[in-house]
Amino acid sequence: MIKVIELFAGVGGFRLGLEKTESYQIVWSNQWEPSTNVQHASDIYKERFGSKNHSSVDIAKIVEEDFDSIPNHDLLVGGFPCQDYSVARTSNKATGIKGKKGALWWSIHSILSKKGDKAPEYLMLENVDRLLKSPTSQRGRDFAIMLASLSDLGYTVEWRVINAADYGMPQRRKRTYIMAYKESSIIQKSIEKVSSIDEWIIDVGLMQKAFPMTPEKSTVQEFDIEGSLEDISANMVDYNPKRRPFSDMGIMRNRSVFTCKSKAIYKGNKTTLGDILQDESEVGSEFFLSDADIERWAYLKGSKKEQRTTKSGFTYTYAEGALTYPDALDRASRTIITGEGGKSASRFKHVVEMKSGKLRRLTPIELERLNMFPDNHTEGATDAKRAFFMGNALVVGVVERLGKELKSRLFQKGEKQVV
Repeated sequence: MIKVIELFAGVGGFRLGLEKTESYQIVWSNQWEPSTNVQHASDIYKERFGSKNHSSVDIAKIVEEDFDSIPNHDLLVGGFPCQDYSVARTSNKATGIKGKKGALWWSIHSILSKKGDKAPEYLMLENVDRLLKSPTSQRGRDFAIMLASLSDLGYTVEWRVINAADYGMPQRRKRTYIMAYKESSIIQKSIEKVSSIDEWIIDVGLMQKAFPMTPEKSTVQEFDIEGSLEDISANMVDYNPKRRPFSDMGIMRNRSVFTCKSKAIYKGNKTTLGDILQDESEVGSEFFLSDADIERWAYLKGSKKEQRTTKSGFTYTYAEGALTYPDALDRASRTIITGEGGKSASRFKHVVEMKSGKLRRLTPIELERLNMFPDNHTEGATDAKRAFFMGNALVVGVVERLGKELKSRLFQKGEKQVV
């Protein structure tokens, strides 16, 4: 079994995807939400998977004060928040760099650093697609800091922006997925065998086999990430508002980057929004739009161009295009947002039309299905919280496919192999 720790676990999306392959064992997990006293997501996680080896304490505090409680592991996974990853020298330069307070990437970095020779051989991480071009004032700086810091710890890193719907899954959810391989790992030895680094990501690599993509050769960029982490953080030349160094598909080894734009390759079956809907008889009356609210919903979903005035008296023209309303049932759904729950009219909440002609919002079960979670996985929380969990979650099927491909490269008939 491949031993895993799951950080920023939410309600367990990574765990669900990996455990479907029957080759991964979660030996420790952590979920802590700083903005609330009651740890709702952690409570759901414990309800579904048990409280053994699960922590609901600030991961930064654990790393600093109780690091020995984090067991050794083969794979570290997590959907870490997209924050400001800038770094700066501490007052005592001998202590090196210090990540911006609260940026949880540095908790991952600290675990890898403190584990030393026992650091995990593999990482599987998820973030929003804008990670590759943040912050707006220094496009790509944050991702460059991440890549450089992982390279300095001895990892090769590949990434790609994956839209789950492009591979037959029921939701158009575009996210950056990252795989990292330590120098001593089986996967790294496989990378060393290819004739060129680009061959790995466009032909034989792990992520290419799990999520095939055709590269746009005219968009290829190759460059080195130079300087210390604090130098990168302060670099306004290579990372600026007009330049986007990282495309949606790439690899970095020894700080050398190969990256390009790409297009998904998929010819299989596709699941649509209509496929995951519950029967009308199973849906509570609270999910149906009232006659009094129909006009408000239609206004918010429609196109508009109107004069608006700020509190300070400034007048401007506000314009936005129309959304499909009600949502199309013959294709994958739009991206679930954290504010999907609640009765109030919204431009961004999903609305579907029943065979009866009635309009309604999506139920918690349907939101779970769009992320490929089991029905009622989040049962026990309020409907609004359940929607919030799914707005923050990943699509389980993406993790499952990455997990299967990693498994296939590490094991054959139960024996660890060099591939």
